[in-house]
Amino acid sequence: MIARAEMLAARILIVDDQEVNVSLLEQTLRQAGYQNVASTMDPETVCALHRSNNYDLILLDLQMPGMDGFQVMEALKTNGGDACMPVLVITAQPGHKLRALQAGAKDFISKPFDLVEVRTRIHNMLEVRLLYRRLEMHTRELEAAVRERTAELRESEARYRSLTELASDWYWEQDAAGTFTKVSGPVLEMLGLRVDPLAAAGGGADASWNQAQHKELQAAIAARQPFLDFVFTRRKADGTVQKFQVSGEPMFGPGCEFIGYRGIGLEITARESS
Repeated sequence: MIARAEMLAARILIVDDQEVNVSLLEQTLRQAGYQNVASTMDPETVCALHRSNNYDLILLDLQMPGMDGFQVMEALKTNGGDACMPVLVITAQPGHKLRALQAGAKDFISKPFDLVEVRTRIHNMLEVRLLYRRLEMHTRELEAAVRERTAELRESEARYRSLTELASDWYWEQDAAGTFTKVSGPVLEMLGLRVDPLAAAGGGADASWNQAQHKELQAAIAARQPFLDFVFTRRKADGTVQKFQVSGEPMFGPGCEFIGYRGIGLEITARESS
């Protein structure tokens, strides 16, 4: 709910070409405790006043010379950033009420004034208007928090990738079907393969890879288990043996569904022989 102090601090504009009506409404609102009440008898100034003051409520007479209330509402629609037009129309013509609501007014006050009705309708409309503004502000805060968190996650991901590239020869990701979606680093040149060493975790290993090691790795992946510093080897065409070390972890989506693996790897042949 809206606190009484916030309600009474709302910005209200009275628009009527009859001075007696303006005086009566001003007096009624001030007696009810409203602190920020302004008025104009010139309808052509309403848009500029609203742009400058961003009123919480505009009490708008429909029958005015030069520019009537319907034209004022059409002009107010051009004010950017105000999806909820805060207009409470004043009319002595019952036939104008539906047309005014269709034009964008949120409620109406009938002439001659019933002051109890005037205060009640103003209170109800201000409450809705201020709740709407609170919702808008909350939405903007959430959007800002999401943008900030997204930027933090992207920065964190960039740092993670940078660190994995420094600590390994290659970084890899694969989807739930075992297809490689990302491979970074000189792995293809290093291995002389079309895909990386796990054939890599996803499919069948070619005959140069140690088959027992490949089956062990496949079993870990099938069980959706992480693996750390798993060592496997392959024999090259010239008879020399290459040795590799790989670590990986399963990835899961927002609904805890398995979406693939990611990991790092490096060749340790030279490191072990040195």
